Amino acid sequence: MKYTIDKQEKYTLIRLHEEKLDSTAAPQLKSEMVTLHAEGVRNIILDLSEVKYTDSSGLSALLVGNRILQEDGGIFVLCRLSEHTAKLIKISQLDSVLNILLTVEEGIDAVFMHEIEKDMKDED
Repeated sequence: MKYTIDKQEKYTLIRLHEEKLDSTAAPQLKSEMVTLHAEGVRNIILDLSEVKYTDSSGLSALLVGNRILQEDGGIFVLCRLSEHTAKLIKISQLDSVLNILLTVEEGIDAVFMHEIEKDMKDED
């Protein structure tokens, strides 16, 4: 699986450089997200702009990323989805479960808002 990782203080940006998020790439994406989480990453933004096709194993990988980060109080944001991937998520009724935004910049803003909200809750 081809991808790049950009680690920042508050989040990690993963850009997939694959046309398909299927049974070939999904297990590697899952293990990469689990590894990042184990290393202390709490917020991940996943840029799917190059992904044209996603199947059920791809959806499964996205759900794993979402679950492990949410369980730890973090946020998992998907951005720049292709029409096919967006439709699949909507048909699967996962659009209410996953955080989906149009741009990476919006994803970064969402991470910072999430962190601010978390800090405010911690103070209460």
